[in-house]
Amino acid sequence: MLVLDGKTLQYDRPFSHDGVNYPANWLRLTTPAEKEAIGITEVADPVTPSYDQHFYWGAGNPKDLDGLKTTWKEKTSATASSLLAPSDWYAIRKADTGAAIPAEWSTWRQSIRDAASAKQLTIDLQTDVSGLEAYIKTSTGAESDYSFWPADPNQPVAEASDEEVTIEPEVVSGDTVVTGGVVDGAGEDVISL
Repeated sequence: MLVLDGKTLQYDRPFSHDGVNYPANWLRLTTPAEKEAIGITEVADPVTPSYDQHFYWGAGNPKDLDGLKTTWKEKTSATASSLLAPSDWYAIRKADTGAAIPAEWSTWRQSIRDAASAKQLTIDLQTDVSGLEAYIKTSTGAESDYSFWPADPNQPVAEASDEEVTIEPEVVSGDTVVTGGVVDGAGEDVISL
């Protein structure tokens, strides 16, 4: 930040000093020595403390804890609802026809409801805004368990692998495509168009 006579100067703005009017581009076109010659000094910008607007009105000014708890419990319910929505048809079909919900889907749907309840209980147990913030997210940028939900039966959990998998498409003839991806020795997929 550039300062002259106790006032902050801004780049691309004209200014006056000792009866001389300086044009808007003067600060950009001059050397540090030329700036010093008329009394301009460079000082460090003031440090503004950071804060998360989800939890604070300003640095050191937390929002109402009860209001935050309500908001985050509602967000938790909305997330659970959106996760369950694609498989709601199983429950509707069971109510309409009596057809059973597949066991893996029934188990998964219950695990989503259980996870939502556990998350909401943990939110309720927080005694201050910083504790709630820490539960929702961690200060290191890593996500807390709040962000993790059980994977549905159509999305099995991938196991960690050190192998790099590449799939490079290749056109073999005018109307047949071979995906040249040999994935863990599984072979090639041929798609006829």
